[in-house]
Amino acid sequence: MSKPLPSLSIVLPCYNEEANVERTVANALSAGRRFTDDLEVIIVDDGSRDRTGEIADKLAAEHPEVKVVHNRPNRGYGGAVRAGFDAATKEYVFFTDGDGQFDMNEIELLIPLIREEGVDIAAGYRLDRKEGLIRKFNAWAYGRILVPLALGVKVKDLDCAFKLMHRRVLDSMELESTGALINAELMAKAKKFGFRWKQVGVHHFERKAGEPTGAKLSVILRMFKELFKLGGRIRKAEPKTKGGKG
Repeated sequence: MSKPLPSLSIVLPCYNEEANVERTVANALSAGRRFTDDLEVIIVDDGSRDRTGEIADKLAAEHPEVKVVHNRPNRGYGGAVRAGFDAATKEYVFFTDGDGQFDMNEIELLIPLIREEGVDIAAGYRLDRKEGLIRKFNAWAYGRILVPLALGVKVKDLDCAFKLMHRRVLDSMELESTGALINAELMAKAKKFGFRWKQVGVHHFERKAGEPTGAKLSVILRMFKELFKLGGRIRKAEPKTKGGKG
């Protein structure tokens, strides 16, 4: 029986995830092999100060599907995601975070949206966010008020790091965000260039180890600074290739 995807890149941005990266990569390999016979798993070690990079290199030595990108110095979340996208070579590209808070077997919920319904991006939204009230409120205000006002795009749980897309989406755009706005930029440019998406609920699990960085004041301030600049750039943006559908 043939598998549903001809080829798949799984991108895992990681920063100080020494306690999570091995388990997350194991999940990526076992899930990815269910969906394709042509798999690559790309670990982006974003200037980690712990053993993330060392563990990633060990995993790459053990598994031919695993590749490692080392960002030196740290380039921020958006910079890590972009580095993974730049390294991806397969027809379909999926990305999630390296902290193990999603089950990549749920990629099976995204595949029918692309392969059967013909959308270009299949995006998850968290059914039950395992985060504190402040993080939940910040995410709601950002995704449901600020981003629609600034960028003209409204997506449920915009920053949910569980997205599968066709290669042509990434080939059409020059992503610029280095921080937390990478999801907003991706979806705003996808809308501008005429790509279609659908969403489906996915499960979100408690972080087993390590500390999240998204709620740090420095990250939030950088996000707001980028947001107001990004709107003007997106209004002027043109697709890099003829992959857009506008």
